[in-house]
Amino acid sequence: MVPMQQSPAGSAPPTRAGSPDAADPGLRAAADALLARLVGAPAGPGTEPPRLREDQWRAVEALVAHRRRTLVVQRTGWGKSAVYFVATALLRERGSGPTLLVSPLLALMRNQVEAAARAGIAARTINSANPEEWQSVREEITAGRVDVLLVSPERLNNPAFRDEVLPELTATTGLLVVDEAHCISDWGHDFRPDYRRLRAMLAGLPAGVPVLATTATANARASTDIAEQLGTDPRSGGALVLRGPLDRESLSLSVLRLPDAAHRLAWLDGQLSRLPGSGIVYTLTVAAAEEVAAHLRGRGHRVASYSGRTESADRAAAEADLLANRVKALVATSALGMGFDKPDLGFVIHLGSPSSPIAYYQQIGRAGRGVDHAEVVLLPGAEDEAVWRYFASLAFPPEEQVRATLAALAEAGRPLSLPALEPRVDLRRSRLEMMLKVLDVDGAVRRTTGGWEATGRPWSYDAERYARVARQREAERQAMREYAAGGRCRMEFLRRQLDDEEAAPCGRCDVCAGPRLTGRIAPEALAAAQAALGRPGVPVEPRRLWPTGLPAAGLELKGKIAAEETAETGRALGRLSDIGWGNRLRPLLGPGAEDGPVPGEVVDAVVTVLSDWARGPGGWASGGPGAPQRPAGVVTVGSRTRPRLVGSLGARLAEIGRMPLLGTVTVRGPWAARSNSAQRLLGLRDTLSLEPGLADAVAAARAPVLLVDDFTGSGWTLAVAARLLRRAGATAVLPLVLAVDG
Repeated sequence: MVPMQQSPAGSAPPTRAGSPDAADPGLRAAADALLARLVGAPAGPGTEPPRLREDQWRAVEALVAHRRRTLVVQRTGWGKSAVYFVATALLRERGSGPTLLVSPLLALMRNQVEAAARAGIAARTINSANPEEWQSVREEITAGRVDVLLVSPERLNNPAFRDEVLPELTATTGLLVVDEAHCISDWGHDFRPDYRRLRAMLAGLPAGVPVLATTATANARASTDIAEQLGTDPRSGGALVLRGPLDRESLSLSVLRLPDAAHRLAWLDGQLSRLPGSGIVYTLTVAAAEEVAAHLRGRGHRVASYSGRTESADRAAAEADLLANRVKALVATSALGMGFDKPDLGFVIHLGSPSSPIAYYQQIGRAGRGVDHAEVVLLPGAEDEAVWRYFASLAFPPEEQVRATLAALAEAGRPLSLPALEPRVDLRRSRLEMMLKVLDVDGAVRRTTGGWEATGRPWSYDAERYARVARQREAERQAMREYAAGGRCRMEFLRRQLDDEEAAPCGRCDVCAGPRLTGRIAPEALAAAQAALGRPGVPVEPRRLWPTGLPAAGLELKGKIAAEETAETGRALGRLSDIGWGNRLRPLLGPGAEDGPVPGEVVDAVVTVLSDWARGPGGWASGGPGAPQRPAGVVTVGSRTRPRLVGSLGARLAEIGRMPLLGTVTVRGPWAARSNSAQRLLGLRDTLSLEPGLADAVAAARAPVLLVDDFTGSGWTLAVAARLLRRAGATAVLPLVLAVDG
């Protein structure tokens, strides 16, 4: 393979023999005219027309005149999209086919479609949010009315798209654009296996089709990996790499350490209206985003939450509200990390540290693209390390689990859907799907209309590479700890993490110029935040459907769980992922926590939850239609790791509620982690039972029982225990746990 080359500063890329536009003197003028249309620049006497930056022009020239493969690594807001839209228009004028633009997020697609329209470029998209338009888009492509087609990387392996649409697109594409190209590299901070499919597509492109890859967040290692994935044509003189300095002169970076989550929330409450313009408040989890947004709205701020759990229509509405400054901020997870284009975004605040300085740089890059000054503030939290550990646990599985999956597919002799595969493999669905995508790219499995099937091709487990990636991820986490600790210019630190050779002190951050923001908090705001975060109680929805595929694994359960065997909607003190009770419960329930009697403050909070539950809608004290009777007794779930904690909680609730402690649902055998619902149920099949005398006590009561446990994750322990108790005669089962693990 010919390595990717970076042209010397100021030099033009080599001209390929036979290039139709190699000596076209009007190409630069045409490119600048298209740029003016793209940015909507006014024309007239005394108006200086916009011109492409030098590296923008070099990229356009390489693509249009020389048909080269080009990697552009430039800071957010530099104008990478201008390169591919200008190149598209010029190539289309010269008779090339449409541009295929692979883009990772719907928000990014929406922005790009609107930007293309401003330049008179007809852009269409095929993604999961517009299936009703797919056929009409295909017809427009066939008729030649589409200049740019945007697709998600996941669409590349949709069986119908891959087999019916992609071959035609590959044969007619005039330019292939890989946006956010760091996703192609498992060294990148946001690796997506579906991006790896581009390598096969690149190999099938007709000779002379240019390729452009763009990103703002690729360090040297990720850039090398992107180069390998892009490939090069020896006849083209290699691919051109245009890498610029990554300073963002409009950004003022700060880190503010506050005592706890309540102080951080109160600080945000007090400072939000004072921050410039509108912006984004990032959180590490969905629960935190919803929790923070709800509190800020209650305090009179115009904000909306935005996460992977937000419906597509609500996401689009939230984006539109922020673009139009109808809200002060979106409180978002990394679902808004790429592709949101608002040039006047005035601030980015992080409640909690991302695990990678490169991801952090990418997220803060949303701010200050079209304004002189934007505030960037990191508020580290006690929960950060726990969240990092959780995401680290989602890495590529060990070899034995991968081999077990391949064996299960081979033994089935037919395609298996994810639900059908789960009973055969002990992997959580999201991790299982990610693993299958990697195996698909490697050729070991194939996605079909019926699910996934083994190909039978030889496959080797690259343990050394996975270990290197794991070490790199830990190095990134350590870098974030160092960034938060300070001691050196914050922008310089981030630029060096991205291997920016021109990195130097910025003169603007709180290390260079001194702190600009105070940690002072109004007592009233702190009291409100403490009350909000201290308010206990979240619903625990019961399981209502058995997982698919259990009969094939020897467990004759399917469809809906019988109404007479289900639990009621229960309650938890809090979520382990939230910033309120989650921060208090993690030391009690986290890995390595010592077992002991339940603390008094926890008992008091649980009593508050019970009181609110009883008096709330559907509670046993509400008197509403269909409300259950008051619980006649307490049943605990036996715990292998925290028997004293759960036992003491059950006993205290029985004492306070003046109810009998009826007994325990016992757990036999060693504990084994189970990652998905089907495997969890198979593990519980012969594990849970009612201790001697409990069935008789429940039958004699003929009333609801309060089922007490320490936490719930999948919900299946509560579901199976409730089924046993309902079958023994309980008229209702009311689950109560300290925490929801999620």
